[in-house]
Amino acid sequence: MTLRFVRRGCARLIVLALLVVVVLVGYQVVSWPDIRALVHSNPQTTAFIERYQKQLRKRGLPDHVDWSWVPYSRISPHLKRAVLVGEDINFFSHRGFDASEIREALRTAWREHEFPRGASTITQQVAKNLWLSPSTNPLRKLREALLTRQLEKVLDKRRILELYLNVAEFGPGVYGAEAAARRYFGKSAADLSPGEAAQLAAALPRPSTWNPESASRAYRRQVRSIRARMDRATFLWKQIE
Repeated sequence: MTLRFVRRGCARLIVLALLVVVVLVGYQVVSWPDIRALVHSNPQTTAFIERYQKQLRKRGLPDHVDWSWVPYSRISPHLKRAVLVGEDINFFSHRGFDASEIREALRTAWREHEFPRGASTITQQVAKNLWLSPSTNPLRKLREALLTRQLEKVLDKRRILELYLNVAEFGPGVYGAEAAARRYFGKSAADLSPGEAAQLAAALPRPSTWNPESASRAYRRQVRSIRARMDRATFLWKQIE
């Protein structure tokens, strides 16, 4: 009698587990973004913008953000170079994941006895900014990987870079190159100088505290580093055309 009861209990648990899996898979299918729509249409919002607006509303503040979309042709080539050397120097040669950067992140993690971090490509950051959260849980990372592969399959590199430059956070409530250029320098993204571009690109790893208004020494070191690497990475001029 006891054995029969245990078997029935196990069977019910298995059925319940399968139902949970089916529901989760179904949810993922229904909620999966239409990446092909990005070929010709620009996103109307992003997961990160909505998250920031929600935080503002919880504090009883207006949920306004600075965000103005501009086409690739109206973004300074200096900013494109600065972002590439700062975030993903191999962007035009990989297919969404940079194996060399992943290996380096793993070596650093092993050396410093920490979990691996960093090594996200621009394509991965587009996927995260548009549809995901800053969480590092395995399911979120799996969705990011699948979305990254789809982005690389459906869109060309220039479009992916255009998306990134328009949705990246450059400071609290400041999204995209145009809004950042006007907020910090009073000019359009098309008119940014190499030095100004380096300042914006240096903000990307920590936009909540690093931006052109920051007095952080670490941020200023990052600006100088990016500016120097821009001069050395002359091969990028042809790639960003």
